Amino acid sequence: MAKAFYRLQKFLRRTQFLLFFLTAAYLMAGSLLLLQRTHLVIQQGLHGTSTNQALTVQDEMTRVGITDPRALQNPHPGPRLLVGMDALQEAALDQRHSPRWLTSRNSELRQLRRRWFHRFITDQEPMQTAGFKVIKHTAEHKGTYIGCFTDDSRERTLKGAVFYDLRKMTVAHCQEACAERAYTYAGLVYGAECYCGNTLPTTASNPEECNSECKGEKGSVCGGVNRLSVYRVEELQAGARRWRNVIYRGCFRAPENLTDTFPASLIQPNLTVEMCSEFCSKKEFPLAVIQGQECYCGYPTGRFSLRDGADGLHCSGTRNTSSAAEGKYCLVYQTPVQDTRCTDRKFLSTKSKVFVALSSFPGAGNTWARHLIEHATGYYTGSYYFDGALYNKGFKGEKDHWRSRRTICVKTHESGKTEIEMFDSAILLIRNPYKSLMAEFNRKYAGHLGYATDRNWKSKEWPDFVNSYASWWASHVLDWLKYGKRLLIVHYEDLKQSLIPKLREMVEFLNVTVTEDRLLCVENNRDGNFKRSGAKQKDFEPFTQEMKDLINRYILTVDEALRGRNFTGLPREYVPR
Repeated sequence: MAKAFYRLQKFLRRTQFLLFFLTAAYLMAGSLLLLQRTHLVIQQGLHGTSTNQALTVQDEMTRVGITDPRALQNPHPGPRLLVGMDALQEAALDQRHSPRWLTSRNSELRQLRRRWFHRFITDQEPMQTAGFKVIKHTAEHKGTYIGCFTDDSRERTLKGAVFYDLRKMTVAHCQEACAERAYTYAGLVYGAECYCGNTLPTTASNPEECNSECKGEKGSVCGGVNRLSVYRVEELQAGARRWRNVIYRGCFRAPENLTDTFPASLIQPNLTVEMCSEFCSKKEFPLAVIQGQECYCGYPTGRFSLRDGADGLHCSGTRNTSSAAEGKYCLVYQTPVQDTRCTDRKFLSTKSKVFVALSSFPGAGNTWARHLIEHATGYYTGSYYFDGALYNKGFKGEKDHWRSRRTICVKTHESGKTEIEMFDSAILLIRNPYKSLMAEFNRKYAGHLGYATDRNWKSKEWPDFVNSYASWWASHVLDWLKYGKRLLIVHYEDLKQSLIPKLREMVEFLNVTVTEDRLLCVENNRDGNFKRSGAKQKDFEPFTQEMKDLINRYILTVDEALRGRNFTGLPREYVPR
């Protein structure tokens, strides 16, 4: 009996020890998990703006002489964010807009903006690309299947237009896109990439080599690895053909020798814009030039850059014909065809020695600037975040790790000493805060290409958004001015107005040499696939007077800071409303 009791006692001691050990392990694991989550929350709260944010702004205020005289009399209140104006020295407003308030506001919105940047756009309607029409995809395709062909990315035959949809590509989607641009053939590769053109590839492949399923249509084949599934596009109906996007570019002085300047030409009695545009589209040229009964096709070049337009009176007649006084002037139209001289892009073959940021406040045109840089340099840009919507539309650097150094520069909206000092240099893109705030609010509620509804603007979220994000616009610039090692300041408005000169500065800053023709190609494709479409309210003013007072303070602060660093101040249109 004693022996049995001893065994039982021994077993219970072991069990007790085992339970104690398991309990301790469980508590330790839970503690580690809790600490990790707390660390992540702290990182999300402080990653965009360092704990020295208040000191950053305070130092900047002091340096540019922005102080509150009452702070000298009463040392207890925190420093004020003022601009030396009597109207800006009301006690209630001073307290709200002090650096202490700025820091607390920024810490509150960090988690919000993180969620916005890392959120995939899976819950939104399919985005419309410029010139793309969102259609219902069906398994029945219009057009005729030609066959499977070899795809050589270096010498691609179907290169008239290029589209990506790495989630929802279908055969019908690609065919419709190519038909809208007057192309004869549509080719799909890798299950997600669409190419258009008027000439068939030369090398046929075995049908079974086109074995990649379309990303957006199960059971349909969209090419393969280096293999194109090619379809002949069905001609659009006559009414739809007239709808094709032919854009009038203006009246220009004709070059001295039209035949040498333009590689294709046509002489046609009773020539019309539609005739010339159709002819140039078939030849895969983006410009249709009309002078009397003569039609010329080509690209913008150094000899014919389209920069200096002439008075429309010099081009007599209607927009359908042009007698062009004494043959010195001509009418120019943009055909539906894409200028392909700058569409080829790739990753850097070797790691970049200089780590360059493309930094901006959200809504300041960072995506548009990336489009310009990629097409000008021929290299992909990276991103500190991953935006599935951008990746699906061709920004392949989105999926590359942001520190891989395989991209020409890296998009970021971050600020704070640690985040800024990771980069060797930066292009700092600044936009009017009024426009930036509206653009980011539109993006939040309607994606990259849509507009927020009237209900969104009238909700309580809009005032909260302005109160939080206006301070971020200012602190973002101030931090980069303080901690940035080598900066190129680019104002969105200047880039939009003088695209080629400003883009040339950006390309030179990135230490890349490009040709004039490539820059002209970028200018010809300046909008890319991310220009907002849809109903835009005219004369819409969502800002209250209180909001304007808040934003104007930050405008004056940033302007003084830029001038204090020997940079050009903010454009005149930023001047408080």
